Amino acid sequence: MHPTLPLAPASSLAPRLSDLALLLVAVVWGTSYGVAKGALVFYPVLGFLAVRFLLTFALLLPTLLRAPAPERRDALAAGLPLGALMLGIFLCETFGLALTQASNAAFLISLCVVFTPFAEWWLLRQRPGRAMFVFAAVSLLGAALLSGGYSGQWGWGDALMLAAAVLRAITVCQTTRLTRRRHAPVLALTAVQAGVVGLGSLLLALALPGKLPPLPSLTDDSAFWLACIYLVLGCTVFAFVVQNWALRHSTPTRVGLLMGSEPAFGALFAVFWLGEQLSPTAWLGGALIVGAALWTMARRSTSPA
Repeated sequence: MHPTLPLAPASSLAPRLSDLALLLVAVVWGTSYGVAKGALVFYPVLGFLAVRFLLTFALLLPTLLRAPAPERRDALAAGLPLGALMLGIFLCETFGLALTQASNAAFLISLCVVFTPFAEWWLLRQRPGRAMFVFAAVSLLGAALLSGGYSGQWGWGDALMLAAAVLRAITVCQTTRLTRRRHAPVLALTAVQAGVVGLGSLLLALALPGKLPPLPSLTDDSAFWLACIYLVLGCTVFAFVVQNWALRHSTPTRVGLLMGSEPAFGALFAVFWLGEQLSPTAWLGGALIVGAALWTMARRSTSPA
């Protein structure tokens, strides 16, 4: 058995705030697909990832440099492997989306909701409560209805999206495991993670055939930079910081379920902002996903699991 840090008592505001903050992260991440899609009109995928995460790293670097030496070492010790996992997730998602249908990608990435309880059981030796498995199944059913389920032949894109779902589940659990005995400030930890993803994306972009084009102009291509600012501040800094903080007041399975509501909010963003249409079945799927997340929040008691 791995030792665990004591979690905040149920009467504390921190656990409730962590639930609400994670739900807000899911809302923000749900908007990221449309925003990123617009930015990719101006710049290649790997170059865009490098810009996004290196900007995040530059923004948060002062927090890492100002941290006391022991905390800085802890941030590096936890952030480097976690950053490598995050890099793997973004690469699998990016190339997976390019090689499979959008509906297949949405359904397969939602499997992380199901994988997370088992990853927590395997990596942390903590068996989630039976209710968490029920919530995960309801959320997965909602994802299947929302995306239309899996269709077509199995290909490399599908395998990459499945790998991304597995890596998401492992990353949530590894964040708990690698930070439970360390005193890494949340902002410093996020800086290290962003640096690994940004540098890794840049090196891979430079290693592949062809060269990166010049960066979009600040004046003529302002839409690209506005998208980058939103993604850096909302979908990277805010989202990473909240996830790293929330895992100190919750369990990986609960975090995975709450953040697993992302597809539902992404669909709502597509309807109200991008003008897309949803079928009645898709609306039902979205309702099930959000319902499972709210159900999870409502059942928080003396134990976050």
